Amino acid sequence: MIKATKFRAVALVFIVSATQQSLHAQEVNRQLFIEEAVKTAQDNDPWIAGNQHMQDATKSMSVAAGSLPDPQVSLSLANLPTDSFSFSREGMTQVRLGVTQMFPQGKSLSIKRRQLELQAEAFPYQRVDRNAKVAVTVSHLWLDAYKAQKSIALIEENRSLFEQLTEIATSSYSTAMGRTRQQDIIRAQLELTRLNDRVTMLEQTKDGFVEKLSEWLNIENTGDSYFEIADHLPDQLISHPELVNDEMIVREEDLYDLIGNHPMMKALEQNIEATAAGVDLAKQKYKPAWGLNAAYGRRGADPFGNGRSDVLTVGVSLSVPLFTANRQDREYSAAISRREAIRTEKWQLLRKLVAEFDTAKSQLLRLDERKSLFENELLPQMSEQAEASLTAYTNDDGDFAEVVRARIAELNAQIDALNIDVERQKTITQLNYYFTDGALIEDDEYAGEIQ
Repeated sequence: MIKATKFRAVALVFIVSATQQSLHAQEVNRQLFIEEAVKTAQDNDPWIAGNQHMQDATKSMSVAAGSLPDPQVSLSLANLPTDSFSFSREGMTQVRLGVTQMFPQGKSLSIKRRQLELQAEAFPYQRVDRNAKVAVTVSHLWLDAYKAQKSIALIEENRSLFEQLTEIATSSYSTAMGRTRQQDIIRAQLELTRLNDRVTMLEQTKDGFVEKLSEWLNIENTGDSYFEIADHLPDQLISHPELVNDEMIVREEDLYDLIGNHPMMKALEQNIEATAAGVDLAKQKYKPAWGLNAAYGRRGADPFGNGRSDVLTVGVSLSVPLFTANRQDREYSAAISRREAIRTEKWQLLRKLVAEFDTAKSQLLRLDERKSLFENELLPQMSEQAEASLTAYTNDDGDFAEVVRARIAELNAQIDALNIDVERQKTITQLNYYFTDGALIEDDEYAGEIQ
């Protein structure tokens, strides 16, 4: 009788589990897949709009920087005698209208304009990098929420079995048949309580990740906007699998060339060119600035009523850079230092990205090893151990505590396998970020923006 009861309890586990999954599916309003989450977050990212405005502002500034300064107009009353304030007594008294136009040093205007244009060309690359980073961040949030959700599902699948084991142990103990002890009942109830606590903690963890995800999606996860993390772990592909294959030898220069096309690198290269233009601009300060001025003087009639001819004055002014040691030389030296500093920053960034790639690659290889170990050995062994302990117990040849320990160990192994799968997908997402190709910018929605 006890054996039959135990076997019926095991069969009920699968029925209850299937019923719970059906009810859970009815409660879900909308399934949110990882691809949809990434696309929605990218479309709703206000940073992109702000970056576009900054690019537009820089472009407008480049046009303004390449324009001549406004001419200066002056109107004056010249050579008026102070003893009589007579406009006609002195021949030099006149109303003068003058215009002055300054011309900056050398090619300063065109260089300033080009410098700002180069700075503006960095913004599209920044947006490509931003979208790639958003993809990583949102994917990790989705995967963390999925891990918590799937862990809850695994616990719920095992909860029914623990409940049935508790009932079996109680029934066996009450009938004084078999080797069931009171401490077995207490142990089963304790494990159920622990499972409830784990579910509560996981629900809290999931809610936290869902809230963070909702912020990126610009929606509130309530009412009509309610969404549920899709119960599907995507098998994301690596953009360049040959670079993470431990059996292949990757030349270091090939890796540097690939990561050298990253949009962060491309944006930094634009800044390097802009600072190089700053060196050219500093050179122009060794050249004189000059100005053209013209004035028209209107004179009044002489004391006898005879008219006087008006006068025209035309002149050129020059700034002569004679004392360059403390100004031009210093500015030129500073411009060179800024250029070299940016170049150094480029190599630091490249080395940083390559080092991070190597770290992620090693992590992926180890995760692949663990995944294979869990799927091919550990999980089947855990399942066999749990089934063997249950069979022994139903035949009154095993210990109830061992059944509980085996089931808990199997559950923990299943959750560990889930963690490995999720971490593997997060690592692939991170690796694909390093493979983001800034050289393809002319082929996407940014085409024409850097022309």
